[in-house]
Amino acid sequence: MSPMEAYKQDLARTLAQTGALFFDTGLVLKDGRPTPYFVNMAMFSTGRLSLKLGTFFAGMMVARGLVEKTDIILGPSYKGSALALATSIALWQDHGHDLLYDYDRKEAKTHGEASGSGSLFVNRTFFDGCRIFVVDDVATSMGTKFELLEKLQGAAKADGMTVHVAGIGIGVDREQTTAVYDKADNAMLDQKGRDAIGDFEEKTGIPVFSVGGIREIVSFLDSEQVPVVIGGKHRPMDRETRQAFDRYLETYGADRSPEP
Repeated sequence: MSPMEAYKQDLARTLAQTGALFFDTGLVLKDGRPTPYFVNMAMFSTGRLSLKLGTFFAGMMVARGLVEKTDIILGPSYKGSALALATSIALWQDHGHDLLYDYDRKEAKTHGEASGSGSLFVNRTFFDGCRIFVVDDVATSMGTKFELLEKLQGAAKADGMTVHVAGIGIGVDREQTTAVYDKADNAMLDQKGRDAIGDFEEKTGIPVFSVGGIREIVSFLDSEQVPVVIGGKHRPMDRETRQAFDRYLETYGADRSPEP
């Protein structure tokens, strides 16, 4: 296995140091399944950490050759809006690339500069043939990403232009499948659902990139014995915690090849 890129190592260490990545017993996901860990990107809530998060996305975009394929960085409201700004600042500050950024509204604006036509995107940066790279903190069902694509195409059609989504970037890929539910709408344990990201790529033809996959992040923190929040305390990962994580992905993990 090739060594992790510097920006991924920095992400892993920052997730551990801030407690944005933590392990505990009794954790449950929104879909009703138990999980041995959470990733809470809302912990990046200061100016320093917001910019740092932007540097991770910028580093990923540069390493993957995505900057040359992008005109506008778009962040879905609400969390994605700050992320798009932080990423665009980091691209300029660290790499000398000055890209446009934009974010959407929950409801169209119908006054002021919108001139009554209704505007779903705040900065109105789109132009005919523009290439858009979407940034967001997480991806689960990908439902919000499908909604954003519909919003993009609707706005482009209304303005008589075409837009191209070059890709979608997420912070941490949990690398897991969706939940499977019984007739009573309860999550069925030990059952694998669909690979939501894989399905999205297949249906839309739009590639999804992650700053870091949870497998490589946890493996790095374990091998380097970086202290992580476990049961409320910062300490190096122990064998029991690592085994619980590995069992979790064996049960619910997506059968997907790691990104190059």
